[in-house]
Amino acid sequence: MTRFVRWTALGAAAALLVTGCSGGSSGDDKSSGDTGTARPSAGSSGAAAAAPPSSLTSQKLDWGRCKATADASAPGSDWQCATLKVPLDWSKPDGETIGLALIRSKARGENRVGSLLFNFGGPGESGVSVMPGFAATASLLRERYDLVSWDPRGVGASEGIRCRSDKAIQASESVDITPDTPAEERAYFQDAADFGKGCEKDAGSLLAHVSTTDTARDMDLMRQVLGDSKMHYFGISYGTELGGVYAHLFPKNVGRVILDAVVDPSVGTVGHAENQARGFQRALDAYLKSTGQDPAEGSRKITDLLERIDAEPLSTSSGRKLTQSLAFTGIVLPLYGEDSWPTLTSALDAAERGDGSELLALADLYNGRDPSGRYGTATHSQRAISCLDDKQRLTPEETEKLLPRFEKVSPVFGKAMSWDTAGWCHDWPVAGQYDTPEVSAPGAAPILLVGNTGDPATPYEGTRKMADELGKGVGVVLTWKGEGHVAYGKGSDCVDSTVNAYLLSGTVPKDGKVCS
Repeated sequence: MTRFVRWTALGAAAALLVTGCSGGSSGDDKSSGDTGTARPSAGSSGAAAAAPPSSLTSQKLDWGRCKATADASAPGSDWQCATLKVPLDWSKPDGETIGLALIRSKARGENRVGSLLFNFGGPGESGVSVMPGFAATASLLRERYDLVSWDPRGVGASEGIRCRSDKAIQASESVDITPDTPAEERAYFQDAADFGKGCEKDAGSLLAHVSTTDTARDMDLMRQVLGDSKMHYFGISYGTELGGVYAHLFPKNVGRVILDAVVDPSVGTVGHAENQARGFQRALDAYLKSTGQDPAEGSRKITDLLERIDAEPLSTSSGRKLTQSLAFTGIVLPLYGEDSWPTLTSALDAAERGDGSELLALADLYNGRDPSGRYGTATHSQRAISCLDDKQRLTPEETEKLLPRFEKVSPVFGKAMSWDTAGWCHDWPVAGQYDTPEVSAPGAAPILLVGNTGDPATPYEGTRKMADELGKGVGVVLTWKGEGHVAYGKGSDCVDSTVNAYLLSGTVPKDGKVCS
């Protein structure tokens, strides 16, 4: 079973656009503030951790030429890679360590501010794989910052978790994600339990130490080892939640922080699922309007198609069948960006003619499946991290009661997202940490939050919720009236220039600024 909506910034959504699958002011703070030995606040984002030992804070990174990863070829000579040692268990910082894979490109200009750390979302996106491809978008930032990213713990080259084989993944794509009978429901939840057991077998003790809180503490150690007095950070999608948790734990270490495509920190499992059902239905409605269709009628047409596929999967040119789960995923992917809407039109038209090939290609792209049948592991890491974060465990009975509410919010996506609230972390091997993440950061420097009114995966309302939770004087909201997931680098000169001015010059815009 695959969660077909995730907080991801780039990955498959960006690849679709490339391949066309068928598609106030503050001064320069580079030398201001503490030297980086402040202890984190305990808050409610997990148990307090002692400061890391000097053996870790004083480690020297052995930067060298980057190698190819499972997801990307080796980048050019501008990029260097290294491994950072961090505690496996932050409650025992002197104990066992694990290695985190880092990548950087050094600042090109003379007036260097410091390192700018990027997290591209998921959770589960490999920063080592994604960062070089994002460099063109962040080219101006490269003048004053070392561009730095990493594979968070449990991701990619940082002890990446793999919970099942390629063969088992393909088999799971036939599991009905909207079970209609007791037998389908049993199969749905058995698949979920099997996935968790596979994660436990592969990850061992690491499975209990891949939380967002653990990664936020890794980030502060990274900041110290990189030699930065402040954390300069660009968090996208899930990376905004990570940024909020970091600000809560280390408010005095916050430097210039951008949170783009902001996750709502005030809601738990049900709230997030309902927000995303609403967000993707909005995006679908906008898409349908752009094609001249009535959204209600267009949604009914798509719902009818999905029900037919549920009853009888479609044939494809590859010989594989397009199941309902894969069809859902194939529809979701093009909604991440307006430029890919024509791809959705083509895929839906083909499916109506009985050919599922184009929707299958979209689903494979999203799921990280290559032509040889090998799958990426981003969704494995995503599930391990999110199920450790979230302690809410809905029962099948509780989920069934949510079905009418979710289907009212979204006739196309509501049913599957409702079942997902119980299925995603069903019978998970380790307990979750919190109902909602603690992101309050009194005393932190201003953090710029960028919200897109047409964002399907992280609906716009979460931007103001994050600002409220960060606290008065901390969260500064910039609104873009656009379509698609993420705002920076998506064609708005207003958004890009405002973000660049904040990061390069420390210019904080007026809270509530709107870019149309």
